[in-house]
Amino acid sequence: MPAPPPNRPAPPAPRPAAVDLSGEGVHERPDLSYGAYLGLDTLLDSQHPRSGEHDELLFIVIHQASELWMKLCLHELRAAREQVRRDELGPAFKMIARVARIQAQLIQSWEVLSTMTPADYSRIRPHLGQSSGFQSWQYRLLEFTLGNKNAGMIPVHRGDPAAHAALEQALAEPSLYDEALRLLHRRGFALPETVLERDWTLPYRADKGVEAAWLAVYQDTRRHWDLYELAEKLVDLEYRFQHWRFSHMKTVERIIGYKPGTGGTGGVSYLVKALDLSFFPELLSLRTAL
Repeated sequence: MPAPPPNRPAPPAPRPAAVDLSGEGVHERPDLSYGAYLGLDTLLDSQHPRSGEHDELLFIVIHQASELWMKLCLHELRAAREQVRRDELGPAFKMIARVARIQAQLIQSWEVLSTMTPADYSRIRPHLGQSSGFQSWQYRLLEFTLGNKNAGMIPVHRGDPAAHAALEQALAEPSLYDEALRLLHRRGFALPETVLERDWTLPYRADKGVEAAWLAVYQDTRRHWDLYELAEKLVDLEYRFQHWRFSHMKTVERIIGYKPGTGGTGGVSYLVKALDLSFFPELLSLRTAL
């Protein structure tokens, strides 16, 4: 085809034909619909703003979505703990890596919530009563599963018998890190008996013998590659958890400043203290010695 004469626009490109999906076998009345499978009627009817303010739906959805992601984190971490207990690290690595991806979603959620201004939140806050993220039993379960045990955090959940029982059970179980240390011992590393058999309801305390064992793994990674990979997966898990904590603290600081939290905590001051907590202390301290 010859080129169009100068100063004359080229003819428009033909518009693509509309895509016809009518023959794709889509069921108009399926036995199990998308909405029924996902329970969307219940899920989408679970947001009940109290203030009449535009931004309250944002506040509710962010926290509900976070609870769903935490539910999946718990599912993966419990399964990973069982795999470590069985010395089947391949599946555990996949599960822990998935939690890291979920944590990225949780961190991003604070970016969305931070679009709420102090003026927006001040109109919602009176309608929250004494409800607070501090009362999230799933968050507390996450901390217990990773090793930050604190029996003093359980009484606040007495009003919810199922949540209270789940927390009591998690408090009495070895954490993911406890199982990692037992695995080190089964692989021939000398660990103190006080680490291997202890009262699981008590917080874990860093131990020089444990640091020495992990240090040996890092000093001969070829020989202990899967243990080295497990250690790095745990470090990544803690790094992202701390990132989540930090983003939470900065979002609260941005929206409410230094007011006390609705649940009675110090607000930002309480969240700052949480940044000093470590789930796997020897995996960080060994880096100085390496």
